[in-house]
Amino acid sequence: MGGDVGAAPRRTVSVLAYDGMSAFETGIAIEVFGLRWPELDTDWYELTVCAERPGALRVLGGATLSTPHGLDALASAGTVVVPSVSDVTATPSPRLVAALRLAHRRGARIVSICSGAFALAAAGLLDGRRATTHWRYAELLRSRHPRVEVDPDPLYIDDHDVLTSAGCAAGLDLCLHIVRTDFGAAVANAVARRLVVPAHRDGGQAQYIEAPVPPAPDDDRIATSMAWALAHLAEPITVRILARRAAMSPRSYLRHFTRTTGTTPIRWLTDQRVRASLRALETTTASIDVVARGVGFDSTATFRHHFTKAMRTTPSAYRRAFRTGDSPDVSR
Repeated sequence: MGGDVGAAPRRTVSVLAYDGMSAFETGIAIEVFGLRWPELDTDWYELTVCAERPGALRVLGGATLSTPHGLDALASAGTVVVPSVSDVTATPSPRLVAALRLAHRRGARIVSICSGAFALAAAGLLDGRRATTHWRYAELLRSRHPRVEVDPDPLYIDDHDVLTSAGCAAGLDLCLHIVRTDFGAAVANAVARRLVVPAHRDGGQAQYIEAPVPPAPDDDRIATSMAWALAHLAEPITVRILARRAAMSPRSYLRHFTRTTGTTPIRWLTDQRVRASLRALETTTASIDVVARGVGFDSTATFRHHFTKAMRTTPSAYRRAFRTGDSPDVSR
């Protein structure tokens, strides 16, 4: 296992590029770690795009990408991102395997997106670990690397110094999770808003990103009622109350809400309350009881149930992982 080099050194990020690549996976890492966000008052990552052989690389669609940085630069970064591999049936080159192993020994955080897990597995970095990849490659990864505990279900898996994500878009979820780990909820939320991405996608690993961008229903009445609900989460809210805000009957409101959002009003409301609790857990020492009431749950037990179901962890465990500041934890 690699050592923990700490947040600051890990903010030097290297991303692997290769001949014949899709620009999407690499672009995810470049977008999150390479752009400067003027609204964020913090020192951002230092990004370097690297390749096995510096020079021009073919990109799908006939374009080319050129970088002067080789595997030495890749291995020296604090965070190494392998967006994908060119061929999941091929064995990664010995030079790439050596660079990944060297980076890991130096204490780098190693990250794969989609099929990039095959490169990490070939380097032995996933042995004895739970890891994920695109669902269509899961069986192949399992058969080629039986020492890896392949889990095709979550969007991503954070195993401290080695992180893996599912298909390409899940790499965005993982990159935002890394931002949250390094900079906290407020910064991750600002980046998510700029990228206009949801905070959580059902059926995958819970995403630690606070306050999502609300959906944009095509029915203004539904959108208005949702905006009102977000501003009054601490109050008792029922379908009847939301329907009244939308000037609809409860039955008509339920039908329109489900059609425009893909979920029910109560499920959506519960999800928003869980998300609203994240900032309080991270930035205050308020008890779990107070946090639960502050976001509108009628009991702490109900809050714990829905929080654990959505986030795959308890409120207290979440607070220990992400609470900022030095004030004592009174959440137990």
